[in-house]
Amino acid sequence: MTDDPLPAEHLTPLATLVDEVLARVGYEIAVAIDAIDDAVPGYGGLFDPGTSSAELRCALERLLASGLSQPPVPEPTGDTFVLYVDGSSRGNPGPAGAGAVIMDAEETQLARLGRPVGSRTGNNTAEYVALQLGLSELLARYEPRSLEVRIDSMTVIRDVWGGEDPTESGVETYSEAVAAALSRVPEHRYTHLADSDPNPADALATVGADIAAFGHG
Repeated sequence: MTDDPLPAEHLTPLATLVDEVLARVGYEIAVAIDAIDDAVPGYGGLFDPGTSSAELRCALERLLASGLSQPPVPEPTGDTFVLYVDGSSRGNPGPAGAGAVIMDAEETQLARLGRPVGSRTGNNTAEYVALQLGLSELLARYEPRSLEVRIDSMTVIRDVWGGEDPTESGVETYSEAVAAALSRVPEHRYTHLADSDPNPADALATVGADIAAFGHG
């Protein structure tokens, strides 16, 4: 996993705690949700409307004080990978999340990653964060020689692979982090996904946006 939590836009204190738990488990979103649900007293859970903010905060703080760690990293079939990424913003700007799915050359899922991005963040920023999330964890876990990134954001594609300057202010840090990460992959290319193309990262980005909405508004 990455050594430190990845940077985020403004998040509420509650959403920040969830993001810290996610960072501890390498942003494996299902693992984090299961751990949080187990830590919440009674029959509640992370998204249970019956779980109060105080209960959730106490559960998150207990988890962060425990020995929570990333699950074992699956073995890939080789050094060729596929990375699906997607960002989601409810309101654009609004609560936003990022999702990424790492696959090997046989398209076996190796990691399902997700996180909140910001409580009032645009979709383009969420797309950059999704790409940074996927690349950071890919490089932390494996040594990719070849990578295909499957992405639907033409804004990010034009910047990262087309050499154009970012069109949205505030994304330069993410853009630079992505460029630095890709420089460590000898061969990389993108595939543009149409709206009708399946993207397994989409649902993970939506969950991230749900988390970003905690305490928002």
